[in-house]
Amino acid sequence: MSISSNGKLVMSATKELWLRWEETKNYWQDAKSDEFERRYLLELQSSIDRALPIFADLDKLIDKIRSDCE
Repeated sequence: MSISSNGKLVMSATKELWLRWEETKNYWQDAKSDEFERRYLLELQSSIDRALPIFADLDKLIDKIRSDCE
């Protein structure tokens, strides 16, 4: 499995997490839920958004290394 494929799995899991979070917010609506979203979920999403292009770059680099070694 490629690094990009793993990145896509992470993105899929994150989308599922956001769906569950939206359901949870129907029952948890206070300052702490807002803080949780900002502190953890938005930061997680931001980190994943930054990582995905790097995963693609790493895949290209690994492909080049494999090609050069053949």
